[in-house]
Amino acid sequence: MTTQAEIDTFLAHKRFAIAGVSRQSRDFSRELFRTFRKHGYDPVPVHPEATEIEGVRCYAHVQDIEPPVETVLVMTPAAVSIDVAADCVVAGIKQVWFYRAAGNGSLNGEAIEHCRSNGVGVIPGECPMMFLSHGLVHRIHGWVKKIRGTYPN
Repeated sequence: MTTQAEIDTFLAHKRFAIAGVSRQSRDFSRELFRTFRKHGYDPVPVHPEATEIEGVRCYAHVQDIEPPVETVLVMTPAAVSIDVAADCVVAGIKQVWFYRAAGNGSLNGEAIEHCRSNGVGVIPGECPMMFLSHGLVHRIHGWVKKIRGTYPN
């Protein structure tokens, strides 16, 4: 289970990559991208088919980012997460957060194991909005996880 210390370590990095930021402005990944920026973060978008997202330079692969980042939030479909995990290992990433709210999100057992076996710290799930936003939906999400005993300690 993910610990609050792991979440805090990730969120202490004000500049990090978000792999899988959508080109569609109404997609949740874009909302999360904007929320991080609103909270003083400098998320670097990664998408193989975009050169910019909301006026910010977008990179095709994590290892292309200049200057490099140390952490990556993965918001790709689970089937693509293994490719992103491989890129993270090549790039020397220290910690990867595989996004999950409902369903599997970006969770992929092979991707998680690939990161761990190469010394990359992993947050396997969770929605960052629970830790950034005080909106009603995200508070309810956190509250439900606390009741179930699955909220990070």
